[in-house]
Amino acid sequence: MNAEMRSSQPAPRPRTILIRRHSVVTRLTHWLNVLCLSFLLLSGLQIFNAYPRLHWGQFGADADPAVLEIGANESDGEPHGFIKIGGVSVPTTGVLGLSKMEGEWTPRAFPAWLTLPSYQDLAAGRRWHFFFAWVFVVNGLVYLGYGLLSRHFRRDLAPNRRELAPRHLWREIIDHARLRFPKGEEARHYNALQKLTYIVVIAALLPLMVLTGLTMSPGVDAALPVLLDIFGGRQSARALHFITASLLVTFVAVHVAMVILSGPWNNMRSMVTGRYAIRQKGPGA
Repeated sequence: MNAEMRSSQPAPRPRTILIRRHSVVTRLTHWLNVLCLSFLLLSGLQIFNAYPRLHWGQFGADADPAVLEIGANESDGEPHGFIKIGGVSVPTTGVLGLSKMEGEWTPRAFPAWLTLPSYQDLAAGRRWHFFFAWVFVVNGLVYLGYGLLSRHFRRDLAPNRRELAPRHLWREIIDHARLRFPKGEEARHYNALQKLTYIVVIAALLPLMVLTGLTMSPGVDAALPVLLDIFGGRQSARALHFITASLLVTFVAVHVAMVILSGPWNNMRSMVTGRYAIRQKGPGA
């Protein structure tokens, strides 16, 4: 009888608990990175507008072949914007290459609303870019030092052997494609895809972006000419800098999409207060 009564009792309901997910240093450096990357992107596009072509190797004159060009030309008496990659040209009028300013079509690689400042001013764009570039570097060094001293990298970002198993990674890829995100105890920690992505960004993309940026400086080249040898010239470094920045923008876009799809309020709260809510099974469940 007692066994029957126990079996008929409803199962304990899951309860929501708040766990500590992000430290103060992680949160502060994260939001400072958001600020820096925003200003770096807008001012970087302003700089690119001054010469909207990318070359590889020891090229760089107007007559030299470009691996990428965003510009405008005129045909049938009308201006047309285009983006050209190698020998492939795609019309882009109204978006890239040619945009309206004060009611008139103006040749411009990126439109005014995407650059800092909005008007064409290379000197101002460089000042904004260099200032936030150094803030970004210092902020990155603070995060790097904290991650090593607190063992944040080993504890939270280093994947274990089970997570690196092809079957496990493939299952996570399928789950993400189906918008099935970790819940309960699994949500306490980063999953394998998150860990691998953050490692690639921290250990490869960000250092490459910084080093290629430095290689474009004549003063740095004079002090460290080896950088020109590593990247194959200043124009190659500029192209790699643009590609790396584009990959970072792609990473940020995917990151923001995942934050929204997996629970924007919970994710934002964890990055503001450090607390993240998970559903935990009750005793005996």
